[in-house]
Amino acid sequence: MAMASLARRRAADALLRRPQAAAWASALRAYAASGEESDVVVIGGGPGGYVAAIKAAQMGLKTTCIEKRGTLGGTCLNVGCIPSKALLHSSHMYHEAKSSFAHHGVKFSNLEIDLPAMMAQKDKAVAGLTKGIEGLFKKNKVDYVKGFGKLVSPSEVSVDLIDGGSTTVKGKNIIIATGSDVKSLPGVTIDEKKIVSSTGALALQEIPKKLVVIGAGYIGLEMGSVWNRLGSEVTVVEFAPDIVPSMDGEIRKQFQRMLEKQKMKFMLKTKVVGVDTSGSGVKLTVEPAAGGEQSVLDADIVLVSAGRTPYTAGIGLDTIGVEMDKGGRILVDKRFMTNVNGVYAIGDAIPGPMLAHKAEEDGVACVEFIAGKEGHVDYDTVPGVVYTHPEVASVGKTEEQVKASGIAYQVGKFPLMANSRAKAIDDAEGLVKVVAEKETDRILGVHIMAPNAGEIIHEAVLALQYGASSEDIARTCHAHPTVSEALKEACLQTYTKAIHI
Repeated sequence: MAMASLARRRAADALLRRPQAAAWASALRAYAASGEESDVVVIGGGPGGYVAAIKAAQMGLKTTCIEKRGTLGGTCLNVGCIPSKALLHSSHMYHEAKSSFAHHGVKFSNLEIDLPAMMAQKDKAVAGLTKGIEGLFKKNKVDYVKGFGKLVSPSEVSVDLIDGGSTTVKGKNIIIATGSDVKSLPGVTIDEKKIVSSTGALALQEIPKKLVVIGAGYIGLEMGSVWNRLGSEVTVVEFAPDIVPSMDGEIRKQFQRMLEKQKMKFMLKTKVVGVDTSGSGVKLTVEPAAGGEQSVLDADIVLVSAGRTPYTAGIGLDTIGVEMDKGGRILVDKRFMTNVNGVYAIGDAIPGPMLAHKAEEDGVACVEFIAGKEGHVDYDTVPGVVYTHPEVASVGKTEEQVKASGIAYQVGKFPLMANSRAKAIDDAEGLVKVVAEKETDRILGVHIMAPNAGEIIHEAVLALQYGASSEDIARTCHAHPTVSEALKEACLQTYTKAIHI
């Protein structure tokens, strides 16, 4: 078996030096995978899947990863987290140049948007990162099979290869890391032209004059911000009474006011009841969520951002009897194993927050369990970030959740207007809010609206992970001047009194 494997790898190396290397590569990997049983087979090469595959290989397990897209990184890297952050940054640079540079003594006579160049920068970032993961697979000796994988037994996956043909990959343990897909709305057909998902919104060829976003969650507000900055008139339609329902109420209100200040419009408690795409644009018929008089919104583009749904259909789960809930999420135990022995699931395919970093943690812990070790993911300390400007980041419980639990608590807040770094860079909209248990001072939740809040939040994540008190952070020296000092001051305000307010 070892000599056969060596011969196959030498043959592969020789073929990879020929002009037809790209065409042969995936077929050879598939041939190698079908000839030997892997210790771990991962279906899906997104953040959960590729991290699980690399971790398994690092732990000495023979590992194969199957990915239908043909590029690794999943939705996050290809059409989600990464390209959206590239456009958020580029659009923010343009908006700053247009609205703020003059205040800092930087003046110019001509400013224009080169949308193709902006998109090219985004695509370059995505391409570099996907290739980087392929490099990590080679470094860690992970077999990579490009194709659509479908379970045919608890230890076999049939793969329709992208380059044509099919193969069967065998594994002692199979991890389902198929991620999630865009959730559709009844009567609203996504064509990625006039009515787009987040994928289409990342690849618009021109700036729409009017953009309607259906859904006021993380993705909708981020993509709405991109096109709002570039000149679109953006209206957000949300069925719920609030934007980002999972966010702390006080932070949410300030966040919405900030977005409205940036000229984004909101129609809350509103539902879409009709769509007409027969003309050059789109006409959306909306009415109050509780019923009432209808109105029509005109748009060039409509972005459907009503959440995501697990990608678990059509991959053979029913064939082997894997149990799922009504929402299509795979049910797993604390070791990430399904009801079928040897079959595991992680990330967006199982209950829990649909976040790339949560999926990565799932992947590592799952592999550790498979390897006979202990894995752990604390879902109470998974941070969430909205990458608008300013950013909004949070970890732990909201004040509303703590109040509902009946725990006696105290709150400390510190406004960015009193933070020296924020004032120095003329970017002082926002605040930091800390919620702590009254009796013990143990931090229960931290909520930040500030520039780079997504970076600052990790100090709070670490604090919650190790049961720190607000006094612990308040007595930790923070560099001056930094926006991070606002967290220290908020903690001071929680257990005693802040210095700078």
